[in-house]
Amino acid sequence: MNQALQATALLMGYYAVFVIAAPLALRALTALPHEVIRKVQHVAYALSIFVLLNAFEHWYHAVAAPLVLLVLGYVVLLIWERHPSYRRWLSDRSRRGGELRRQLIWVQLMFALLIAVFWGLLGPAWRPLIAVAVMAWGFGDAAAALVGKFLGRRRFLHRLTDGAKTLEGTTAMALVAALAVFATMLFYWQHSWWVSLAAAALAAPVAATIELFSRRGTDTLTVPLGTAAVLAPWVLLTLAYGW
Repeated sequence: MNQALQATALLMGYYAVFVIAAPLALRALTALPHEVIRKVQHVAYALSIFVLLNAFEHWYHAVAAPLVLLVLGYVVLLIWERHPSYRRWLSDRSRRGGELRRQLIWVQLMFALLIAVFWGLLGPAWRPLIAVAVMAWGFGDAAAALVGKFLGRRRFLHRLTDGAKTLEGTTAMALVAALAVFATMLFYWQHSWWVSLAAAALAAPVAATIELFSRRGTDTLTVPLGTAAVLAPWVLLTLAYGW
């Protein structure tokens, strides 16, 4: 129990520094566009998965910690939304507020589900797949948003997409997600380069397609879960044959 409390304290410290303080400092000290700062925070959220996977000894403690963060963060945001400083410091796209609370729910629920399935249910050998899926979402989605907003020229509309999307943004999502999957499998999971490359080729188009058709911020949940699901058979082969 002491180890779980220490790991939870480490996770809280990570969020305090990298998810809260660092983006607020960037907003106060730089002229970076709000969307860039949002995506810095987005990537910081994604990288917190490594704290969950490496600081906690048991999967159920790693599931409980995000849920504790969810409750605490939700209450803080709910209270802060009523104060004028909320809009001054945070970028909430919803006029009435609540977008950041919804995103907090999606992120922490996604972490809890991935850990429960790919660590708790399938066992510790599958644990690195969680990091692979989250990195595909974290870096890929950030690239899609930034490239689409600042460099996107060829727009297309579809009744199933969440507003107008751009070819440039979707392409960036696929390429960066592929790079994230490849790098995470190669260096964190320590697979050979060709196993990592094959995983990237499998996951990237799926992640980009899911992001394209996920509405109202649900890509936070659907992209990592979809990426993990499509890679699971490939991971099963690598574990069976020791690749």
